[in-house]
Formats: sequence, structure tokens, C-alpha cells
Amino acid sequence: MDPTAAPLVPGVAVSRRTWLRATTAAAGLSVAGIQAAPSADRPAGSAPTRPKPSARVNLGFIGTGRQATYANLPGFLSESDAQVVAVCDVDAWRLEQAQRQVEAHYARSAKSGEFKGCLAFRDWRELVARPDIDAVMISTPDHWHVPMAVAALKAGKDVACEKPLTRSIAEGRLLSRLATSRGRVFRTDSEFRSNRAMHRAVEWVRNGRIGKLRQITTATPKDSTLPSQPQMPVPPELDYDLWLGPAPEAPYTEQRVHPRHDRKGRPGWICIRSYADGMLANWGAHLNDIALWAMDADRTGPVAVEGVGQYPPKGHLWDVIQEFDVRFTFATGIQLTCKTDQPYIRFEGDGGWIRVGYPNDVTASDSSLLDWKPGTTDLALPFKTSEKRDFLDAVHSRGATQGDAEVGHRVTSLCHLGLIAIDLGRKLHWDPIQEAFPDDPEANRRLRPIQWRAPWDRLLEGIS
Repeated sequence: MDPTAAPLVPGVAVSRRTWLRATTAAAGLSVAGIQAAPSADRPAGSAPTRPKPSARVNLGFIGTGRQATYANLPGFLSESDAQVVAVCDVDAWRLEQAQRQVEAHYARSAKSGEFKGCLAFRDWRELVARPDIDAVMISTPDHWHVPMAVAALKAGKDVACEKPLTRSIAEGRLLSRLATSRGRVFRTDSEFRSNRAMHRAVEWVRNGRIGKLRQITTATPKDSTLPSQPQMPVPPELDYDLWLGPAPEAPYTEQRVHPRHDRKGRPGWICIRSYADGMLANWGAHLNDIALWAMDADRTGPVAVEGVGQYPPKGHLWDVIQEFDVRFTFATGIQLTCKTDQPYIRFEGDGGWIRVGYPNDVTASDSSLLDWKPGTTDLALPFKTSEKRDFLDAVHSRGATQGDAEVGHRVTSLCHLGLIAIDLGRKLHWDPIQEAFPDDPEANRRLRPIQWRAPWDRLLEGIS
């Protein structure tokens, strides 16, 4: 593959020098019995043949901050049919820590007790350009999810991507269509369908144990806020321009990005509207996914939305919405309310209610409801031990995941619809098939993403 001839992002070519350097560095990928993927000679962008069940899936990690190193890397490293062969981050310190984490893990199972075979990249385009990487895990700030996922899909990769999946409804439609047209496996990385309490609650609801479902309430924590911060010098280990990527230019300050040399600290970007959409998107992507699953509506959307919310004072650096109360009405008549509180989900029906407090505190209007298990004639929903296992199983089978791009798009759309209704201050009617507000140009203008910076805006081609 010549990335200068077929750049991952139109107008943004990976240099031949970079490509050759990365290729040379990978010469020893088959180290200590860890096999390189059988697809190493497959041109990027082409569909792979179905791998044997015993074949390892070569994974590249884009983004190695807190979520990657404490959740996503350990999750994939624990799976015997996955091999993490590359990591990438714009922060050199975090990149080095992740590379060490991967190599230390594989060293423990090597006869020699040593392992050196995990590539490290500062520029994610170099990782995506490698034909010997089968799939990528994207664990970056939210504003990067769609650009990276689009490029990876176009390069022929299967994709696991952190939630919330998108920053706009138009982005989500583009992503879902692309994943389907390219025949790629996609997993929106939310673990709640593999939470036993959540899974059982959905089975109880879907099997009518509380009668006809009428109302669902989901509650998310409240976000933090922070006043404007002084501009600071960009630390030498950070490629700040590449961190910003498609987001607007902004002066560097530590609380805009993340605490230096600290993987445990809360990232600042998650509270900034240029990069994220607050807890309505963050925790909402978990809990509202379960709500849609319980309604059997995770590939559609509501027909109306209204809500109220409160933002921090103007000029604050951390400026995502602080408190909200949003109501969605579905064509079935079911109402879904998402609000700020301690995290929980509650299902109410004609015959009772069930409540799951995070992570697994289950209560019900009648405790006998909780003793029921599906029989041979009842609906038994498939259970996967983790979202990572779900993704890998689908990569092997070339089937669908429980949270594919369409599911991720639909649940994230609830966040965007809610924020649009709050910002406009009125009830909105929504067509979930056309994905538009009928006869409402003002609301429809908000379906597209904020203008991305060049050259990343080239990836918006195809968004109508």
C-alpha cells in the first residue's frame, strides 16, 4: 500500500518516510509465540476472508488515556484471540506507558519473560495505514471518534469505538451507512449490556413481567464546571495541534486537555462543549442504550422531545450542560425521561416497576418479579461476558455486534435531540425514519456537526 497515493484523509497524506519507518519497526511482530494476523498481506480497504476461530485478531489502539489503560486495554489483553500490536497517542508520555503495559502483559506469558513487539505511533493515520492491523479500538476524546472511525472503515478495519459515538446526528448517519457499505464489524463500546442486572431487567420487561411498559426513567450524574483558565505553554510531550484535530483552535491550558503525567485524573476535555456533550451523552449512552433495548427500539427513535437544562456561566472553560430533564415520546406511547441524579434506570408498567441502580442494585414493586427466569417459550436475550468479547466474536463470524454503528448512532441521537430541544426552548417533533424535524428549518440546521477545521473537514463529504 502506498499511503501517499491513497491518503486516509483526503488531502492529508501519510508520508512515504513515515510509512517506511513504521513498516521497518514492525519487522518482528511475531515474537514470543504471538502470531501476526493471517491478513498481513491483505490490502487495506479490502474485505478479509473469514478468519479461523483460533486466529488472533491484530488490534491497534488509538488513544491511550485513562479509559484505554484502565478499561479497554486490559479488556482486550485478557482475550486469548486478540493481540494488541500497536498503540497510538498524541501524548508521548501516555504512549510510552501504554506500550509498556502491553509488552509487560505479553512478557508474562513468554518463555523468555521478555516481549518487545508493540508498535508506538504519535499520528493515528500511521496506525490505520498498516495492512497488518485488522481492527482498531478508538479511546480518544469524543470529537475525534467519527473522523478516526470513518478513516479506519475506509481503510478496511473493523472498529470498536468509545461512546458516546458522535457529536451530531448527521455524523452518526454517515458512520452507520459507511460501516454497512464497507461490510465492517463495528462495536459501540458500552459495557452495560454485559451487566447481569441490566440484562436481566431488560428480559423481565421484554417478557411482560411488569405488564405493558409505559415509562422509563434514566438518571445520570452531574458534570463539573471550571472557570476560565490562564493560557499555558504546550508541554513538549504533547502534539497539541493534532490533539485538537477538527475542533476549533483554542489556547492550551492543562485543564482543557488532561493532567500531565497522571492517568487517573479526570480529563478536562470531557466537560468542554468543543469536544464533548456532557453527561446526557456520556452516561446517557450507557443507560439510554438499555432503555432502547428494553423497548426493542434501538434502531429507531422518538417522535417528540422536550426538555430543560442549565449551563455554567458564560465564559467558563468547563461549559457542558450541568443539569437537565428531557422527555422523549415514542410512537408506541412509551415515555423516556433522562435527568440528572445518581445513576439508575427505572421501568414502569401497568403491572409494576423494576429499578436498577448502578452497578447492580435491583429492586421491584414485587420482589417475586426478580425470581423469574425465561423459559423455553420466553424471550431469552443473548448475553456476552463483555463488549470486547462481543466485538471479537463478530470479527470472527462477520456477524453483527450487540451495539453496532446503527445502535450507537440511535442512542447518541437521543443526546443530540435533547440538547437541541433544550437550546431552542420548545417541544420538537421528530421523524425517526427521515431523521429530520418536520417543517422546522431552525431545528434541522442543528443536525449537522459544527464546522471542522481543515483538512479534517474533508471527511464530512457525504454528510447531507
